Amino acid sequence: MNRSTHLRYKGYTETPALFKDLGLSGIDQVELSSVSDLINDDFQFKNQRLGKLVEEFVFYQLRQQTTVRWIVENLQIQKERKTIGELDALYFEENKPIHLEVVYKFYLYDTLNQYQEPLAYWIGPNRNDSLCYKLEKLRSKQFPLLFNDVTSIQLKDFNINTADVSQKLCFKAQLFLPYKNSDIAIEPLNKACVSGFYISFSEISTFNTLQFYIPQKLDWLVGCHNDVPWQDYETAKIKIQEDVEAKRSPLVWLKYNETKLVKCFITFW
Repeated sequence: MNRSTHLRYKGYTETPALFKDLGLSGIDQVELSSVSDLINDDFQFKNQRLGKLVEEFVFYQLRQQTTVRWIVENLQIQKERKTIGELDALYFEENKPIHLEVVYKFYLYDTLNQYQEPLAYWIGPNRNDSLCYKLEKLRSKQFPLLFNDVTSIQLKDFNINTADVSQKLCFKAQLFLPYKNSDIAIEPLNKACVSGFYISFSEISTFNTLQFYIPQKLDWLVGCHNDVPWQDYETAKIKIQEDVEAKRSPLVWLKYNETKLVKCFITFW
């Protein structure tokens, strides 16, 4: 396994669960180690999309547990040849069937709008995603899919009765606060998920004396380290501006000195 994959896996394992208490009725959080325990160095992770790669990491971790017996992953539920949804994973844990859904997100605390619901402030870096939207999707679509009549029929192929299945969630996230505004109360979310800050591109000159690194999307998982090709402000700004003009908010690493490295989203908004 190459170094890039090792670093991505390490970043994934070290990302905490977003909730200490899920607040989703009947749903438990899956227990996973925060130690980067890659056992089989020859194992190849194939996905090149961040969300799917994280699923592979989760499934890999679970398969290392002696109490887990794998059934199936990414099971598409089909009705009249049309896919109506997908179960991320099914497995036995101590001979009890489990349905698992996996989520890994990057959320920024929105300061442009006012919300009544505290969790509504957490949005995706491009403003087209939100924590509340994802939670509602889990509640109303992803977890109820298990109990669809069509799903029950498909699970008979695995000798599983949906009434016997418990449901679990792996929800990891990196949170980013506004630059120089770190006093925001983020409960009930896990404070340990705070991974850096964000700033608007219009204020990027704040960092004109720093060095920049712009990781590719899969490396958003990775914790900051020095062994990357750092760029000066003017060079990095050209690439960042391209993203911003395309309504994308890139993640960058900022290097203050050899020991102070910080993750930062540069937003188009």
